[in-house]
Amino acid sequence: MNQPTLPIIAVDGPAASGKGTLARRLATHFDFAYLDTGKLYRAVGLKVVRTGGDPEDEEAAEAAARALDTTELDDPALSGDDAASAASKVAAIDGVRQALLEFQRSFAAMPPEGKKGAVLDGRDIGTVICPEATAKLFVTADVETRADRRHKELLNRGETSIYPRVLEDLKARDARDMNRASAPLKPAADATVLDTTAMDVEQAFAEALKIVGGKVQEALDVLAEDSGDPELF
Repeated sequence: MNQPTLPIIAVDGPAASGKGTLARRLATHFDFAYLDTGKLYRAVGLKVVRTGGDPEDEEAAEAAARALDTTELDDPALSGDDAASAASKVAAIDGVRQALLEFQRSFAAMPPEGKKGAVLDGRDIGTVICPEATAKLFVTADVETRADRRHKELLNRGETSIYPRVLEDLKARDARDMNRASAPLKPAADATVLDTTAMDVEQAFAEALKIVGGKVQEALDVLAEDSGDPELF
């Protein structure tokens, strides 16, 4: 018997667009597994460092990537400078990138804890990681709005932040992401663009739910029919 195809929601977009908040809300709403793919390289880098290894050691980094567990993504240390520094090093290793591609696709196809679907957010989810996703959102906002959000987020965490510097960092990151030779950041052809510039969190979630809700419910209905148990979902 073939493994049933579970619903996948792909949420892409630039930094500080609100895609992470929306993805988590959607996962909670549908009781799907959630994966913040932006933490993966940080987790691998930190794993190597904590075992006394060198993040630039290809063998050690790839081994850490292949041994990665979803529970390691909850570590508060992933937001620290050590994780960020190590992440940039392991991300340059082809074996690590391939291992994490497989990790993400496996998570989507077989969500942990027996969840009936998955929500993945990051970059390239709808175009590279899960091009077959049930529903695809590309969440964006103008760069000034995103910089203001990131600035306030940093201040709320007790970190030092200067708005003009945050703005310039985001502009530079956008340029890198959108102009890179391999898989530049852009909406998938079948993604719906959601501009959250003028929206608060609740408004953005309501719009996101309108966009993905029908497709997800249809996929769940098909899954229930295939299972022979209409009460399953």
